[in-house]
Amino acid sequence: MTLRIALDVDGVLADVITSWLSYSNKIRPTILKSQISEWDFWRKHSIDKFDFYNELSICWKSWKNMPPTENNIAHATTQLSNLGTVDIVTARDESTHSDVKNWLRLHKINFKNYVGVLEGIEKSRLDYDVFIDDSPLNAQSILDEGKSVILYSQPWNESFDDHRATRIRELKNAVPVIDKMINGNE
Repeated sequence: MTLRIALDVDGVLADVITSWLSYSNKIRPTILKSQISEWDFWRKHSIDKFDFYNELSICWKSWKNMPPTENNIAHATTQLSNLGTVDIVTARDESTHSDVKNWLRLHKINFKNYVGVLEGIEKSRLDYDVFIDDSPLNAQSILDEGKSVILYSQPWNESFDDHRATRIRELKNAVPVIDKMINGNE
């Protein structure tokens, strides 16, 4: 059996929040990445949810300038692909899919299929063995469906402490975790 791995984009591969902060800090009071301590941080800053997600989409229009979350992200995705089938599974506005795919090609991200959903919690209904995600809401939903989650650490998920999720700080750290799953040593 080949392990099926769902790999998120925003916050795991692409550092979209850095691009958003650059955009946002030009039009409203400055927010630092370190101040983003929860998933829906925009509420604390009196930012409308629709505006926030629209601004993320605007940021993706400049996909060539979108930084990766870490160096050697392509190598890490290649290592994951050696362990199983890696699909990009991302929640976003349909208008940004082509920008994201261009970004994935630019950064030589290794994956088989690209799967887009409208809302992050829809991911839990998909048929994958393990999900690599940064959203605490998605992680909880996936865990509640009895599926495995590797949580990519970000300031907005540090308070998530469900022991069923494995936390990583670099994508390459998912490789030994998934290797243990394959070999039954979970």
